[in-house]
Amino acid sequence: MFKDKTLLITGGTGSFGNAVLSRVLETDIRQITIFSRDEEKQHRMRNAFKDERIKYVIGDVRDFNSIRSALKGINLVFHAAALKQVPSCEFYPLEAFKTNVTGTENVICAAEYEGVEKIICLSTDKAVYPINAMGLSKAMMEKVAKAHAQNAHKTAAIITRYGNVMSSRGSVIPLFYEQAKSGQNLTITDPSMTRFMMTLQQAVDLVFFAFENGEAGDIFIQKAPSSTIGELADSMIRLFGDKNETQIIGHRSGEKKHETLLTKEEMIIAQDLGDYYRVPMNLKEEDYNGFISKGQRSIEKADEYNSFNTRRLEKDELEFLLNGLGYQK
Repeated sequence: MFKDKTLLITGGTGSFGNAVLSRVLETDIRQITIFSRDEEKQHRMRNAFKDERIKYVIGDVRDFNSIRSALKGINLVFHAAALKQVPSCEFYPLEAFKTNVTGTENVICAAEYEGVEKIICLSTDKAVYPINAMGLSKAMMEKVAKAHAQNAHKTAAIITRYGNVMSSRGSVIPLFYEQAKSGQNLTITDPSMTRFMMTLQQAVDLVFFAFENGEAGDIFIQKAPSSTIGELADSMIRLFGDKNETQIIGHRSGEKKHETLLTKEEMIIAQDLGDYYRVPMNLKEEDYNGFISKGQRSIEKADEYNSFNTRRLEKDELEFLLNGLGYQK
């Protein structure tokens, strides 16, 4: 699907961008453009990836002309640029809106102008029943992408939703590792709190699946197991710590006990594709009359898909995943 194509990755210097780049370089793609604001990280990537197919562009998704210029001649876009740390977005909600919502609108509209075929927008479980500024901004990002899709534009905007991507920026795992290695207590909010667990490579699998199978307005999620925060902390201590203990500090502002990847309403229309769920665009949303004259099956017949009712990882499964992250004892 990438043969002779060109791909642009917004926020390409982040953990997602690096993982996607590594995988796409294994294909016969013609060119990959890394679009981001951070010249220092771009410099590091130049030294790490010695491939003439990679092009680096300094720019900001908040600037329409900046992203439009970078999209000339591009076939596919993976839109990963975002403010995604919950505390930062809580302190600066308007900044989260500018990047996650207005930035996404800029990317999609610029992609439309330049004739891009598909754009995959990265979302999060925090966009489902959002209670914090980061989740709210990502929920609005999804609405922007779906509204674009409803107008039958030539650029297909598709959404991928993720749970906790292990060891990515914003994940609790790097914090636990640093605490374990330095002999500190591992600070946990609630030991019974649950989170989805996905590796970066599984997250990239979802991007590839969406590029290959997605249509305008689709939402894709990968079925993922979960772990409690208490079990995660205990495993980190066994693998990378010594005599560390856990310290319960209580719930933080904007934090849920369990995260949700699909709502009840979405589960009613979701298609089970084995390892994935696909939520097609709800056709009744295409016109105003649909909100008045058309209903859908009762949501009482469906359950949301969340980190509590998904499969729970066994201890050895969790530790196998943690050992694969590249951390040293």
